Amino acid sequence: MDIFDNSDLEYLVDEFHADFDDDEPFGEVDVTSDSDSDFMDSDFDFELSQSKTNNETSALEARNGKDIQGIPWESLNYTRDRYRENRLLHYKNFESLFRSREELDKECLQVEKGKNFYDFQFNTRLVKSTIAHFQLRNLVWATSKHDVYFMNNYSLMHWSSLLQRGKEVLNVAKPIVPTMKQHGLLSQSVSRVQISTMAVKDDLIVAGGFQGELICKKINEPEVAFCTKLTSADNDITNSVDIYNAPSGSLRVMTANNDCTVRLFDATNFALLNSFAFDWSVNNISTSPDGKLVAVLGDSPECLLADTGSGKVIHGLEGHLDYSFSSAWHPNGQILATGNQDTTCRLWDVRNLSQSLKVLKGNMGAIRALRFTSDGRFLAMAEPADFVHLFDTEAGYTQCQEIDLFGEIAGISFSPDTEALFVGVADRTYGSLLEFNRKRNHSYVDSIF
Repeated sequence: MDIFDNSDLEYLVDEFHADFDDDEPFGEVDVTSDSDSDFMDSDFDFELSQSKTNNETSALEARNGKDIQGIPWESLNYTRDRYRENRLLHYKNFESLFRSREELDKECLQVEKGKNFYDFQFNTRLVKSTIAHFQLRNLVWATSKHDVYFMNNYSLMHWSSLLQRGKEVLNVAKPIVPTMKQHGLLSQSVSRVQISTMAVKDDLIVAGGFQGELICKKINEPEVAFCTKLTSADNDITNSVDIYNAPSGSLRVMTANNDCTVRLFDATNFALLNSFAFDWSVNNISTSPDGKLVAVLGDSPECLLADTGSGKVIHGLEGHLDYSFSSAWHPNGQILATGNQDTTCRLWDVRNLSQSLKVLKGNMGAIRALRFTSDGRFLAMAEPADFVHLFDTEAGYTQCQEIDLFGEIAGISFSPDTEALFVGVADRTYGSLLEFNRKRNHSYVDSIF
């Protein structure tokens, strides 16, 4: 994990300059700034109104030609296609290891693009995602097709697509005092936490911070149950968190940090159960559906499969050329997807790990986020900016829908019922939350609205 200044992120407002009107509701916010702004210490409760309709785009408006992000291309001196061509030509992918990529394209699967598995449904710029670290993009989580959680600077937000309303769930700029203070717990107060990663499962939200913080909160409870600093050193970022059921059925929380350590907690009383040390900073972890294996990815081209209980490495996965930051398990537990800064996602069959099963390639950047639908039908693969790829697993990953947008991607999440896909865009002006709905051949329904 690199220590990096997010001011180098390519915000669209910096590229468009005066060509765009900055109608962003809260003004421009620098994600690396240490200064407070008024909204960081106040409760959010925004509703869409007639006066703010320019901050939203509906499916009907998109079908009638409006840009899904509300970018007024007709007012610019260049077309959307020309701007896309320029972005593809000049985008600089971040690399940690400068290895030759000459042979990589030969490995990549030939994919048929242009499919349409999820239809655009809605985009709102009244709430928007932000990111704390340019390599970490797991900051959007859906708990239903109507409920999604994401970060907006120091605010953990909830968006209801049904009510079209956003509300602050937790303000992490303020001092946070945990309610659980049992003997032996590592619990301690934290404040001004820059959330770097998060996960949501059932009624539990778990978030990690830029200075090694861990925060655990029940969705329906106002207070934070448990929080602490996992490390004492500066910049030991909490890179990844995962919530899963152990083989026994018990709920567990797993964390990964820049201090090369993976930690395992009981999700009921938040006692530290175990910790595993590795040879490099651990950037991402994901547990298998049966809770027995954990994929461990980090500052190494090699990915590891380890036992969740003991941390013992079972197998190394070799093939990537750079550091890895994302992974996801197919719900059948047999296929693992790993995303890397070499711009590829590799698919591994756990029954034969001698080499990757398939290699999927992005358009211009590292693979920063991966998600399977709960039925295993689709794999979503997000680049750092502009592109989310949806692969049909039943077609052998050879058929793909390409969601083409502009801006840094803060995270992606399918709803548990697979009906919705949410994409968070982190941009000072055109930051937003986009919603796509699974195509079910019922398009006649929204024609009546």
